[in-house]
Amino acid sequence: MTEDSAQHRQIFYGRRHGRPLRQQRKDLLETLLPRLQLDAPAGGGTIDTATLFPRPVADLWLEVGFGGGEHLAAQAARHPDVGFIGCEPFVNGVSSLLKHLEEQGTTDRVRVVPDDARPLLDALPDACLGRVFVLFPDPWPKLRHAFRRFIGPENLARLSRVMRDGAELRLATDDVQLSRWMLEHTWRHPDFTWLAQGPEDWREPPADWTPTRYEQKARERGGRPVYLRFSRNGRTS
Repeated sequence: MTEDSAQHRQIFYGRRHGRPLRQQRKDLLETLLPRLQLDAPAGGGTIDTATLFPRPVADLWLEVGFGGGEHLAAQAARHPDVGFIGCEPFVNGVSSLLKHLEEQGTTDRVRVVPDDARPLLDALPDACLGRVFVLFPDPWPKLRHAFRRFIGPENLARLSRVMRDGAELRLATDDVQLSRWMLEHTWRHPDFTWLAQGPEDWREPPADWTPTRYEQKARERGGRPVYLRFSRNGRTS
C-alpha cells in the first residue's frame, strides 16, 4: 500500500450541495438538524450508543449514504423499537430525510451524520450494530476511481468491527460492475457470509424493503437492481 493510496482513502469524493433548497428545507437544517446531528468525538473518543436516544432501543441500525432518506425514514416507521444512524454528506439529501422524519414523528429515534461515514465508524464501539445498509452507492465506474467505492477491504473491516455476531449487511445497486465488485469483496471477507438461498433471490428485495429514489430512477432507465444480504460471522476470540 503506497502513501498516495492511503491518502486517497481519507478524502471524501462526491457532491455535498445540489439545487438551492426551499425555505422549509433550510429551516429544518437550522432547527431540526442540530437536535439530531451526531458527530464523532474529537481526539478519537468512542461514542456512547446508550445515550444517543431519549429512551432505550432494542437495536441500533446504520444506513451509509441514505440519499433522499426514503428508505431510512420508512425503516424507522416500520421498526419502532430500533434506533437509527444515517450518514449522508449531500445537504439536499439530509434536508429531505429531516422532512420525512418530522412528518412521521420519528425524530426521537434517528441520529444524522451529515458527513462521511468513516469517522463515525471509527468512533463507534465494537459490536454495537444489528444491521447496516449501503444502498445504491456511487458506482465510480472508471477503473482508476475504483478505490473510491465504499465497499472494499478497508471499510469492510470497519463494518465488521462495529457489527455484532449475526448482524446483517444489506447492499444494493443497479450497476453490474459494482454488484460484482461488492459481491466479490464481501464474499471473500472472512467475517461475512452471503445469505443467498437460491439462484435468483438476489434479484428480490428483502420483505421490509422500501424503494429509494435512486432505485426508482434505475428501473425507469431499464436497470435491474441487485440486493445482496450478508451475515456477520461469529467472533472466535
